[in-house]
Amino acid sequence: MRRSFLIIVLFLTALAAPAQEADRDSVVISASLQQTVATGQHAPFWLAANKQGLSSIDKGYGFLDVSAVKRLDEGKRFSWGAGVELAVPWKFTSNFVIQQLYAEVRYRCLSLSVGSRNHVSDLVDQELSGGELVFSGNARPVPQVKAGIMNYEQLGFTNDWVGIKGYVAYGKFTDSSWQESWAAPGSRYSKGALLCSRGIWLKGGDEKRFPLVFKIGLEMATQFSGTIYNYKVRNEVRDVKMPSDARAWLKAFLPLPGGDDTLDSEKTNVEGNTVGAYDFSLEWVSDADWSVKAYWQHMFEDHSMMWIQFPWLDGLWGVNAKLPSNPFVSALTYEFLYSKYQSGPVYNDTSAEVPEQVSGVDNYYNHELYPGWMHWGMGIGNPFAISPIYNSDHILEFYANRNISHHLGIKGSPMAGLDWRVLVSNTRSWGNYYKPFPEVREMWNFLAEVKWRPAKLKQLECMASVAFDRGDLVGDNFGVMLGVRYDLPVKIGK
Repeated sequence: MRRSFLIIVLFLTALAAPAQEADRDSVVISASLQQTVATGQHAPFWLAANKQGLSSIDKGYGFLDVSAVKRLDEGKRFSWGAGVELAVPWKFTSNFVIQQLYAEVRYRCLSLSVGSRNHVSDLVDQELSGGELVFSGNARPVPQVKAGIMNYEQLGFTNDWVGIKGYVAYGKFTDSSWQESWAAPGSRYSKGALLCSRGIWLKGGDEKRFPLVFKIGLEMATQFSGTIYNYKVRNEVRDVKMPSDARAWLKAFLPLPGGDDTLDSEKTNVEGNTVGAYDFSLEWVSDADWSVKAYWQHMFEDHSMMWIQFPWLDGLWGVNAKLPSNPFVSALTYEFLYSKYQSGPVYNDTSAEVPEQVSGVDNYYNHELYPGWMHWGMGIGNPFAISPIYNSDHILEFYANRNISHHLGIKGSPMAGLDWRVLVSNTRSWGNYYKPFPEVREMWNFLAEVKWRPAKLKQLECMASVAFDRGDLVGDNFGVMLGVRYDLPVKIGK
């Protein structure tokens, strides 16, 4: 109650404060209030998915949220930034959420960030996309230490025609207690798991000199260390403590097979749960303030599908168009997701009986040991692989990862201060290789959203969303979300 009272006071204080213009030397203090009302089994899919985990599948969820953010000034040789975002939710997995808490510094092209912050995509339009394959913004961020070149740094010896960026990060999952309390009695869960993520991208072209730009990259993430409880093998149930020494950190980065202190399955594959994707994009940027980008992500797990020994059938194909200024549509995205192949339906590790090793049954986002590629029950990757939080049996597993999805997103700004967007998605799922659905299941998901900022009070934003689902993956649901947000820039320094 005291936390709720404090946030309400901060919210009302922000509303009463005079408006100022935000710049890089400002701290932007924000306060927001959202409430969902729905009928059906859950909150509609697009009222829960891709909201950085600050959402719930409960049909009556809501929250009070306050934040303060100071952005980096990339025009300076040295700059710093920081952010904090706290929420008091109801009908959530938590009673209090530290959504973001981070500090960052940048010197020339090098950056260091420490803490928990929301995912931002360079590949897709996050307002319109269905979600990337490794990190989509569908789950709460994982606190981590992240270092690297976060923005493309042009290579002088190429006459600035080639740029590079990349990062390495280590962090820790924060949902151990929630997993233990939510998982069905005797079912598998983990505590104390760590995260290693890393990525590298190359950019070919310079839109200031020629409008065609090509980008290629690789991003990987590995769950490692920690303890897995109620692991079942050969009719035996036991707890498995994963290595946490320096070698485990190195194997998570490379990645490498497990040692004598791991299970046989870890020795024949790689230690921990590794997911990754190759990124490809080709974009035409016009001087007339419009652009068209085509992109493709190819997903892999462990070493399977990482190399060209298997057909690259699985992936996310998309096109995003930003249109010239007009009162109707400003941008649109279409995406096609295919995840049925997964290296094929047969898998075998070498043994005395069958000495041939056969790779297959990748079982995207699931893992033999770890409950899967999720945080607080929400999938970290593409949300069309239905998150474990939806499972009525409270088993931490992705039951629907062999899917074909079509997704369309459109947005526009018909007048100053008024923005709208529409999302329409269709997914057909075959379940997964280990637990296939008896019949193909399907769902349709729809969202229509409007945001309005009054001309005389531009710091105030009012939002209304209407969404519904039809089908047998998340059920038939209908809901409305109403929200209000106020941003207060506060000047710091000179």
